[in-house]
Amino acid sequence: MTDSALCIEHLLAIAPFNHLPQERLEWVCDRATSLHLAKGDYLVQEGDLTDRVYIMVSGRIGITRQSEGLAMPIGQHEGPGFVGEIPVLTDEPAPVTMQAMTDCQFHTIAGADFLTLLHECRDFERTVFRLMQQRIRGLESFLRGREKMAALGTLSAGLAHELNNPAAALVRSLSQVGPAIRELEKMNLTYGLQQPDPEHTQQWQSVRDAGYDTILKGGADAVTLADREDELLAWLEDYGVAKAWELAEPLALAGIETQTLDGLTARWRDGPTELRDMGIRWLALSFEVMGMIQSGQHGAERISELVKSMKSYSYMDQGAQQVVDLHTGLEDTLRLFAFKLKQGIQVERHYDSTLPKLMAHGSELNQVWTNLIDNAIDAMGDQGTLTLRTCHFKGDARVEITDTGPGIPAEVRSRIFEPFFTTKGVGKGSGLGLETVRRIVENRHHGTISLESAPGRTSFAVCLPLGEAEITHQNID
Repeated sequence: MTDSALCIEHLLAIAPFNHLPQERLEWVCDRATSLHLAKGDYLVQEGDLTDRVYIMVSGRIGITRQSEGLAMPIGQHEGPGFVGEIPVLTDEPAPVTMQAMTDCQFHTIAGADFLTLLHECRDFERTVFRLMQQRIRGLESFLRGREKMAALGTLSAGLAHELNNPAAALVRSLSQVGPAIRELEKMNLTYGLQQPDPEHTQQWQSVRDAGYDTILKGGADAVTLADREDELLAWLEDYGVAKAWELAEPLALAGIETQTLDGLTARWRDGPTELRDMGIRWLALSFEVMGMIQSGQHGAERISELVKSMKSYSYMDQGAQQVVDLHTGLEDTLRLFAFKLKQGIQVERHYDSTLPKLMAHGSELNQVWTNLIDNAIDAMGDQGTLTLRTCHFKGDARVEITDTGPGIPAEVRSRIFEPFFTTKGVGKGSGLGLETVRRIVENRHHGTISLESAPGRTSFAVCLPLGEAEITHQNID
């Protein structure tokens, strides 16, 4: 036990204990125990179940919160003061880790004794809750910032992943076009000097132009393409064409058949093979260049599409509220999650095309879809079916996001929208994702959000009022 007089002196230096009468100060000190921490020792670790309040006499402790495997600093407490009241008052695990930054001295009291003081002394209670409110707001502010950064990180990773392939294709194509064109020009010059027959030249050019059209239209399916490439490779090797394996693929891509090559090279069957080989190589290289151009164009189009989706997702350069197409918002969000969906999640869409547009906070609604879709993907473990459904429902626009994950246990469903509540492990969830969803839907858009869950099916339904939105949309149109 502690020395009572010294303990009372310590308590009188700390709000809210300085609001307690003398007899209650003595009562606290009779029940308090002393605790000393050396620098580096842990007072409480995130996720611990603790039932004690720590009255800090001297020293300094650091406050951290796990985020993506890292201990993120939130703040510090320096004596005199008290800590540890949040788990006692909420009956929840410790939301943060507290570690001594210097040697620290504490008095500790049982949570039950702390609650007794709250019930008996109004000034004590008022001061405690004011301090706790400040601390929770600070924690919430930190976690909201981390939540936004995590969401931004998820979207940035997805966007970077999706941009990487078309960007690489574009760079690769452009880097190869220059040398290929120079080689073509050299071939044109050489072939033109050795082949003065305009009619035969036109025959080759016609085949080339037809091949260009085939490439630009997308060519054949993979199986047909592979079979055609094998036939061409066999033909080229039979005729002794050098590096036949390099020529078969672009010729196949352009839809060239062996009969076409027979017709083009008939005059050289018993003649000079260098002209035949040069002609075939010129044809293949022409198709290869066109394939590079098409690949680069597709890459540029994909990049443009992704940038457009990101601008649409964020409602860049637009006002606080916009006329919003729910389906566009859902699709923009899905595009940014494409890298996760490719791993084994099927997406089913059941959209009601008669839904009107809404006057809404577009970027905030997209945060709703982002949180719900991201949670659904995590719940399914990258394998399952994600179903998006929209419809009219009692005068509202209803959006359902359903996954085939294991479901949410019945005992926690009533709490999933509470701030800081999460079913994920320490450091893997802030407990603010669904709270943010609820706040945006209910407070910002006067809508509702509901949950139905069973093993193999969890569905969140967001309902947004339509009446005013329909009138607004009609007036704008």
